[in-house]
Formats: sequence, structure tokens, C-alpha cells
Amino acid sequence: MELTFLGTSSGVPTKSRNVSAVCVKLTETKDWWLVDCGEGTQHRLLHCKHTLKQLRGICITHVHGDHCYGLPGLLASASMSGRTEPLTVIGPAPLQTLLQAVIETTQLRFTYELRFVDVETLLHGDFVDADFQLRAHALSHRVPSYAYSFTERHVEAKLDVARLQADGVPPGPVWGRLQKGESVTLDNGAVIHGADYLLSARAPRRMIIGGDNDQPDLLREACVGAQALVHEATYTRDVAEKVGQGPQHSCALAVAQFAESVAAPNLVLTHFSPRYLDKADNKSASILDIEREAASVYSGNLFLARDLEVYQLDKEGRLHRSGEVVVDI
Repeated sequence: MELTFLGTSSGVPTKSRNVSAVCVKLTETKDWWLVDCGEGTQHRLLHCKHTLKQLRGICITHVHGDHCYGLPGLLASASMSGRTEPLTVIGPAPLQTLLQAVIETTQLRFTYELRFVDVETLLHGDFVDADFQLRAHALSHRVPSYAYSFTERHVEAKLDVARLQADGVPPGPVWGRLQKGESVTLDNGAVIHGADYLLSARAPRRMIIGGDNDQPDLLREACVGAQALVHEATYTRDVAEKVGQGPQHSCALAVAQFAESVAAPNLVLTHFSPRYLDKADNKSASILDIEREAASVYSGNLFLARDLEVYQLDKEGRLHRSGEVVVDI
């Protein structure tokens, strides 16, 4: 599985960071999903390999502007680029009201069918597409906010050799056909089915991408079996205490403590307040402050996302930077 961060700043963009957006895809496919679409997201897309024709769906975590103001323009550009395949948008109900208002007031016309799905329907049931099962998880913020979990649907299978041997099926071409999921007629006339002799070679990969949230513990159940958590870390603890509870954001310490408590193997922090500079100096707060705070309590694989960085979640469940920064900002 692959992540490409298009925006990692909170509230407003900076010279090096746009506001929230992240692409999710399987490494071996070109189709992709977008989680959040802050203003300027479509411009960020010009710097990476993803195209609007291959966009399968969009998940909006909540209706604050830094997570959704870029959506109408991106949808319009998809139409102008000649898209004809239906496009699914999943989000809170007010998002549909916002989109409808923009569509009507700007006389926007699409060359494709726009399908809106209320995120509430994903709280108790999966949305399934060719590559992923999607589930939503309620968070705590000033407006209804959600996380989305992406679980890969198809995992390579291996033969249940013990069962084959127990059933007296000899090794040979029959095993190869069963490996492909075929049904086979044996010499004695018995018909056996590949599906009965296949085991998953590994657990399906799953990652969770959260919206704004001041209670990481709400994701405790969702994190069971997940290999990667992407969560906001807007502040360090000292700044969060000065700001107060009003904004309802998380500090790096709280997120890292939660990730440690659920033994999350990979943690990616994002959505940083613009007050944190990318380059440290003696006068200003820096991203390094967030990293140090998280690393002080979290023993897993820790990353602080940067715009246009690509991450790979391998089949062993380890996340790593691909080494491919798509463009030199």
C-alpha cells in the first residue's frame, strides 16, 4: 500500500506545506483514493503521478475549510480533463449541501456521475471497491469528524498442504490448479474446489487516516490489527496547554502515547500548526519539537509527514519512505 501526502499543514498553507490531503493506493495499481481535499490540492497533484481520471473516490473527514475547500475545484477539473467514470465522494452530510450550493451558483456541469455517500453509513458497514474495504470511525472535534480505515481486499493465498495430504490429494498438476482457485475432478471421480484448500498467506494490510481529533483513544478499537496510523499532531503539549481546549486538536505527546498503548507498529504525524518551522532555529518552534515529543514516548516506527513524500506499507506491515520525493519544493 502506498501513501502520498499532498498537504500536511493545519489551518493555512505555508511556503513548504499545503493544507490537508493524502493519496492512498495499492502499490501495484494506478487507481487511488483521496482523503481530504484542502484548497490547492489539485495544484499539488500536478507534481505527482496520480491523475484525476484514475481517482476512484474521495473521503472527506470533516467540513472545515482546510480539509474540503479544494473539493469543488478538483471535481470541476476532473470534468474538464474528460473524466467519464462515476466518482464517489464520502463525507458528512453538510458536505453535500456545500457541493450542491457551489454546483448551482457556479453552473457547474460534470461529464461524469457524482455519487455522494453519507459517512454515517460507514460507521456500521464497509464501503467496498475493487481494492479496499473502507470503514469510518467517529472522532472528537468542533464539527463531526471521522477517520477512515483502508483494508486491502485481496491477499495472496497459499495451499493448505496439511489438508491436501490428509485428504489424499497427491502433489502435482492438481495442486497447481487448486492454487489458482479452480475445481478439479480426481481420478476417483471426486470433485474438489480450490477455495477449500487455500489459506491467506498473511493478514491484509490496513491503515487508518484520521481527521481532526482531540481524543486519540476513540481509535483504540479501530487500531486493532492495523499496521499504520496517520493522525494529526497540531501542537506540542506546551503549546496545546496555552491554546486551551477550544480548537479540539491533539498534541504530539497524546497521539504518541496512544499509539504506544495500542502497540501501533507505524505512526505518521501530520497537520502541523504553521508556527512550527521546518528548519530549527533558536528563536522559533520547529517540527523537530514535535518529533522529539512523540519519540520520547513512542517506540514504534515514527514519521513526520512532509508534502509530496511517498510512503510504502510493505507486505510485512512495515512502513517506510520510498525515497521518492516527487518534486523538490
